[in-house]
Amino acid sequence: MTHSLRKDSLSFFESLTLGVAGSGPANAISLAMGGLITTASLRSPLYVLIFAVPMLGIALAYKALNRHVTHAGAAFNWVSLTFGKFFGFMSGWALITAQMIFIISGVVPLSTAVLDFINPALANNIAITTGLSVVWFFVIVGVIMFGIKTTSYAQIFMVAFEMLVLLFVGVAAVIHSHGAIPANPFSMADYSPSFFFHSASMSEFSAAALIVIFLYWGWDVTANLGEETANGQHAAGNGGLSGVFVTIFLYSLFAIVTLLLLSAADTGNDSSNLLYNIALSAGLGRVGGLVVSVAVIFSSAATVQTGMLQVTRTLFAMGRDGALPTAFGKVNQRTQNPSTATWWLIGSGLVGILLTGFMPSVSAILSDAVTASGLQVAFYFGMAGLACAWVHRTAYRSSWRHFLLYGVYPFLSAISLISVGLYAITTFNLTTAAVGIGTLVAGIAFFRPRRYEVEGELIPQK
Repeated sequence: MTHSLRKDSLSFFESLTLGVAGSGPANAISLAMGGLITTASLRSPLYVLIFAVPMLGIALAYKALNRHVTHAGAAFNWVSLTFGKFFGFMSGWALITAQMIFIISGVVPLSTAVLDFINPALANNIAITTGLSVVWFFVIVGVIMFGIKTTSYAQIFMVAFEMLVLLFVGVAAVIHSHGAIPANPFSMADYSPSFFFHSASMSEFSAAALIVIFLYWGWDVTANLGEETANGQHAAGNGGLSGVFVTIFLYSLFAIVTLLLLSAADTGNDSSNLLYNIALSAGLGRVGGLVVSVAVIFSSAATVQTGMLQVTRTLFAMGRDGALPTAFGKVNQRTQNPSTATWWLIGSGLVGILLTGFMPSVSAILSDAVTASGLQVAFYFGMAGLACAWVHRTAYRSSWRHFLLYGVYPFLSAISLISVGLYAITTFNLTTAAVGIGTLVAGIAFFRPRRYEVEGELIPQK
């Protein structure tokens, strides 16, 4: 066993691909877009754009911090260096728990997409989807165990297919809706600031915010793979930032076409196969729906896989630095893939997938998982944004542009995400609170500050 990941394995193009795969547009649309529209109705496209603003601020923060310290632990390392070990540890723990929640629930769209080929009525059968989810889980983690290059090649193929299908379905939906009566009548007045502030409640705002944060989340995998990326100090940050721009376009497009083609009742009932129904409504027929189902399968596999990469790299980094048992810092000598972290992922993932079988329905699993993950992402993204703002707090002395881009913008982005997360806690049901808050607070039991030292140095910019 060694303690070094495979250096210079990924190019900028591969980093960009993994950034897009991390958000998993087809998977995210199928998983969360219906919930967003059920929550916010005609205001859904506005929420997609509103929360793109802080997401870009956090992406800029990751880009800036990655230039200073390229670290497999990313937010864990940066926040530790800036605000101390406790907040750094909790940032790393939040990423691990958020991704584990998502990995466990994220294989569900894989199962439902496969069942669409057989019989769409089976998609909400919890026993069947759970069994199929276990199979998919083993397939996805099996690819990772071959090493980062094999994983990267698989990601390029899956993401390329996903992008082509999404663009085709999006264009087809726009063409099909042209001249037809929309399922949800539009008016420019619906998108005026006065209408938005008078019609949107705080509970709607916070619920929609967590869903949109979940939609965008995942691009930061590029930072966790920075040590394995050629010219990682620049390529990893640029890959994540570029991935955010790609997803802004796709989510805006599908928020609009979903409202054009499907009623609120339809989107609420299609929580796990929304893209399939968009394809049918766009006139692409059963064949088009099945092609979309393949895209969802690929997207789900890709985004679950990038989630696994983030978990294993963060566990590896925290183990290497001593924040978690040092066994997590070991890698396989042949593949240079984190070994102990991968086996922990397999065991925890299987337990979690089987436990979801006790949930009342697939839609309940998906809804609670999206909200719980959104809270934890808001926390660790927010802490990274604050870390960047602190490092660049005096940058105005040499460059007002850098001060605004990497100081003010990340600070405001971080405050907005953390504020939304704190308010959303007051709206949680018991299950969401137990999963979202309980798993995060549980990290305190594993915090041992005397056991480790934080690598690197973040020098304030002057």
